[in-house]
Amino acid sequence: MPTPRRKDQEAARRRPLVPQDRKAAKRADREAMAAERAKMRQALETGDERHLPVRDRGAQKRYVRDYVDARWSIGEFLLPVVFLYILLMFIPGREFQLVLMYSLYALVALVIVDSIILGSKVRKALEAKFGTAEPGTKMYAIMRALQFRRLRLPKPQVTRGHYPA
Repeated sequence: MPTPRRKDQEAARRRPLVPQDRKAAKRADREAMAAERAKMRQALETGDERHLPVRDRGAQKRYVRDYVDARWSIGEFLLPVVFLYILLMFIPGREFQLVLMYSLYALVALVIVDSIILGSKVRKALEAKFGTAEPGTKMYAIMRALQFRRLRLPKPQVTRGHYPA
């Protein structure tokens, strides 16, 4: 069979810039995007690596997720405690509000210290297991540790206390 001529190949690949039925093309694109989002959402629920968003893919990211999900962190309690502090600030009394404010600063400082410790532990664990840590894995771990455990996506795959090997 002879090799096709360049002119014939180019003619076969040629498509119009604007489809004939623009509404149908737009509808098809919308349906394809919805199907892709549904696959991604399902992957976030189950932890399926193939359809996870790029930011959550990879062995190191899975290890970081499992490491963070296995431990308790102060950061995951920050939001409810801050909400409680806001409600308590309505109680009159200058001294009481001053104590609340300083204790809130102390809590934020504890969260920062806990995040720094978590970042260094994650980096050391990744270097021990994989040789080097990918860029951004420390911040990935810290941001995951600051979220409510129930609201984390991808969903936690390990129970507390069961650190990855």
